[in-house]
Amino acid sequence: MYLAQLKLVVPGLLTALVLLSACGVKEAGNTGWEADLLEYVDPFIGTGFHGHTFPGPVLPYGMVQLSPDTRLNGWDASSGYHYEDSTIYGFSHTHLSGTGIGDMGDILILPFTGEPDQKPLALFNKAEEQAKAGYYSVKFDNYNVSAELTATSRVGVHRYHYGSGGKKRLLVDLGHILQRTWGHGNVYNELEIIDQKTIRGVKHSRGWAFDHQVCFYAEFSSPFRIDEVIIDHSPSEVAPISKGENVYAYFSFNELSDQEPLVIKVSISPVDYQGAENNMLTELPGWDFEEVRRKAEDAWKKALGKIRVYSEDREKLTQFYTALYHTMMAPMLYQDVDGRYRGMDKKIHNASPGKTNYTVYSMWDTFRALHPLMTIIDEPRAASWVNNLLLKYEEGGFLPMWPLASNYTATMVGYPAVAIIADALAKGIPGIDKQLALEASVHSASYKPWLVASSENPRKRGLMPRYNKYVNEERHIPADEIQKSVSFGLEMAYYDWCIARIATFCGNDSLAVYFQDRSKYYMHYFDKGTGFMRGKNSDGSWVTPFNPSYSSHETSPYVEGNAWQWTWFVPHDIEGLIGLYGDRERFLRKLDTLFTTSSHIEGEDASADITGLIGQYAHGNEPSHHIAFLYTHAGQPWKTQDLIDRILRGFYSASPDGIIGNEDCGQMSAWYVLNAIGFYQVSPGDPLYTIGRPLFDRVEIRVGQEKTFTVVTRNNSAVNRFVQEVYLDGRRQHNLFLYHRDIMNGSTLEIVMGNLPDQSFIGLQAD
Repeated sequence: MYLAQLKLVVPGLLTALVLLSACGVKEAGNTGWEADLLEYVDPFIGTGFHGHTFPGPVLPYGMVQLSPDTRLNGWDASSGYHYEDSTIYGFSHTHLSGTGIGDMGDILILPFTGEPDQKPLALFNKAEEQAKAGYYSVKFDNYNVSAELTATSRVGVHRYHYGSGGKKRLLVDLGHILQRTWGHGNVYNELEIIDQKTIRGVKHSRGWAFDHQVCFYAEFSSPFRIDEVIIDHSPSEVAPISKGENVYAYFSFNELSDQEPLVIKVSISPVDYQGAENNMLTELPGWDFEEVRRKAEDAWKKALGKIRVYSEDREKLTQFYTALYHTMMAPMLYQDVDGRYRGMDKKIHNASPGKTNYTVYSMWDTFRALHPLMTIIDEPRAASWVNNLLLKYEEGGFLPMWPLASNYTATMVGYPAVAIIADALAKGIPGIDKQLALEASVHSASYKPWLVASSENPRKRGLMPRYNKYVNEERHIPADEIQKSVSFGLEMAYYDWCIARIATFCGNDSLAVYFQDRSKYYMHYFDKGTGFMRGKNSDGSWVTPFNPSYSSHETSPYVEGNAWQWTWFVPHDIEGLIGLYGDRERFLRKLDTLFTTSSHIEGEDASADITGLIGQYAHGNEPSHHIAFLYTHAGQPWKTQDLIDRILRGFYSASPDGIIGNEDCGQMSAWYVLNAIGFYQVSPGDPLYTIGRPLFDRVEIRVGQEKTFTVVTRNNSAVNRFVQEVYLDGRRQHNLFLYHRDIMNGSTLEIVMGNLPDQSFIGLQAD
């Protein structure tokens, strides 16, 4: 049996065994007691299918994500790596985990041997590749080189073993670009030789992040010679400084013995050269690769140790802890050790004491599960992210939708930052300026024609498009004028409910009433005749023809989905949604049909994001993530439990294709983590969790100051997937809802399972 991270001192061992026995957990052997959580982290999970994760080393929320780039173009190259590939362009220092759009891939290095006729490309096979938390290694087939990688928060560390014979070479490529087919390209490269062991440079690119600058500082353990510099595709004379749109260079290491590895340290900075150098001098003045690796492993052990799960199933443990690992990739650190960072206004700022700047907020995805998870297991970081979003408002003028490297990217729908803010305030997380939160939220929900007309940045122009105009005018968003109108309308109704919550917390009753009224605007899109949320034209007529199974990725009323998937996005007013159908029975019949109808998606340009289908339910994309829990809210919780069991077991696995859709910076994995524990938050902003179907016999979560929230599940098996009884601190519960305060108080939740549905649970009300 594997008891993840259960380490007990001898005097407490007998007591611990008695407690475990009382909970129905069998005694473990020595291997179990001493289990190392890192044994259960497999960074290759999600690198296959459309998971879009990367396998290279990164620290929790680290600025450096050092990983191999095996694919440069196409949707499945978003992270730079895909498990099916057998070529490596090199190792670059920044990556995105699980996004649907690609970027980053900054400062690429590739070791090789000999004299290739063209730009080197390494070949490898999977048997010679290894990835663990904080470490990656690979051996090349076509070059006599073995490579190892590890990292600190701001420094990537390479260790290359060159075999005997052949010239020891290195490619340093500043012009390397991921996703060039999506318009990502270089603006400016600069490479400067400091001395025989030191270089520095800058890469300025334009892609998803419209204006992205990365400065770097690199030190080598052995003296180098620069054999050739290529500037804008032409060989150039080797000079102290090489400048151009696309710069790369070939290095050789003639003094490096066959027995001596080449170690390279590369630090990065979003600010300047001095920031990159300071980052290295502070985080890694020495050269001990193994020490860096050990510290990376220790950081991951500490981070993953916030949750301990108990199971006899090693595969389940691997799925769980790899999922938890993936929830700790982003938002990522984006400031130098001296506190300087590049703000949303493109100016250089100094972080206030105790404050940290981050980037890569995939909020349309992560407000649903990742941020709620962090309010449980890392409350200080959850508060830090909220404060950072408010800081971005102060610097840039409005709350960001998908900020990337100090850029407003205008990606996805509405203003999801308000959901994260409202949830933190609803849970009483301290240290957040409520009045600033309300100001920023109201500002972001208001129409600003001057911003729509802005031409300073093509992406910035899209940040406040005309859809806000229609909501401010208290009418529907017309589908014949605005693409994706239904998705915008439904999401903004929820976000306006979040703002109403924020206004309530601030004591502003008039604003609370105003935004509460706006939160009902989802009703504009409901067609009683079909029972779907539909696009509506300017004149009030429904868009025709109408096929609820039809999807067009860019040109329909729905974002990355269809009417089947989007009709249910009213998490803040489930009773109101039920009322649109006339009564609960009609609502439930419609919900049943979602999961039983054909899974065929219509449309030549159907969104590739629609994956993980049960009927038309699409678990591979975020708008569906709350839907199974609607059954519990509507009085049929056994259907929720059955569906959660199917999703947990069918759409997640401990294999490269083990994530059924884009990982999306931790959201797909956070959904798994919460549901494997046994509950899910349907509507962030309301500190209420719905109990589903726990996977593990026992889970312990460190919360608050030296408190532990414990979930104990009895009679748990693949067959016993239905909840029979629920106890909170020994008191029997008559509904299937749990409050955030119950978790943070360090309570014990006990769930008894059985093989038949139990219909005795009542709806949401106080016990």
